[in-house]
Amino acid sequence: MKNKTSFLPQGEAQPSRCPDNSAFKQQRLPAWKPQLTIASVLSVFFLTGAFCLTVGVCLVLSANSVREIQIDYSDKCSDCSKLREDSSNWNKECHCSVNFTLKEDILGDVFMYYGLQNFYQNHRRYVMSRSDAQLLGRNVNIQRSYCAPFSTYRNGTPMAPCGAIANSMFNDTIDLFYNRNSSVIQVPLLKTGNSWWTDKNVKFRNPEAYNLSSAFAGTARPPYWQKPVYLLDEEDERNNGYVNEDFIVWMRVSAFATFRNLYRRVRRIRQFADGLPAGNYTFRISYNFPVTKFKGRKHVILSTVVWSGGSNPFLGIAYLVSGTAATLAGFVITGIHLKLRKKKTYFQKQ
Repeated sequence: MKNKTSFLPQGEAQPSRCPDNSAFKQQRLPAWKPQLTIASVLSVFFLTGAFCLTVGVCLVLSANSVREIQIDYSDKCSDCSKLREDSSNWNKECHCSVNFTLKEDILGDVFMYYGLQNFYQNHRRYVMSRSDAQLLGRNVNIQRSYCAPFSTYRNGTPMAPCGAIANSMFNDTIDLFYNRNSSVIQVPLLKTGNSWWTDKNVKFRNPEAYNLSSAFAGTARPPYWQKPVYLLDEEDERNNGYVNEDFIVWMRVSAFATFRNLYRRVRRIRQFADGLPAGNYTFRISYNFPVTKFKGRKHVILSTVVWSGGSNPFLGIAYLVSGTAATLAGFVITGIHLKLRKKKTYFQKQ
């Protein structure tokens, strides 16, 4: 075989294939390699277990301190439920009342939620059935969106808002009354300030126009709605259109079939400055949202919140399980280490 260097011009050296003489390529940079001793490994396991157990106990105790009352009104409003089974009665009003008693005061900020059971919002086509550009107030062609079949009517009129999520919006109206002696006092409820700041100020915008009715001219309400989007809150013009907070809260879909959404907050004034006093109360409900066709249930929840959130012990239980597993693993490793050390000592003596 001929030497390859013979083909090089005379006097020209062959290029070197060695790496550059740098600290990085010659691997002269300082390095640190941890030495896992039995003391360091056991310290990590026991410290992790102690931390997780401490946090888990705090979270569970915090969740258990939440005051909550949940009322199922699916059967108590059975007459209205039967009325809503027939879609031709969509324009007929139906009201029902649910009485309950608070045996103790609920002090602090009180939040009202509506809960749905067996309502699946996690279907892929349902989650995608919306137009984010439309919800930002832009003039878009929603026929190119994922809103179908809730995009336009047969005559070509576009729906505002479009999509299956918006069309299925929860539209029961719930009022709370306090029965004090012989008088009935309506509990003041706040309907704003219940949505995420990013949703209210970033993801949802109304079209720019002189007024909302002209902004939504040429559009129509979704089929299951009783009034157009610019009349969702007839008492507060700032809480109308796409920035209506009930609408914004509903558009953030849930991952599970049973969920709750924030509906109202008790305004702390007059008799309710400290929260809800003990006594007799009544929920007066304008029943509009049917649930019998999918075997669902509806609830109203009154609840307080703590630093860790609402009455959900799942995170605390997860910490407790993780802490217990880490602690048990530490004990198992300790046992194995002692057994091997005893065996090694025995053979050394031999």
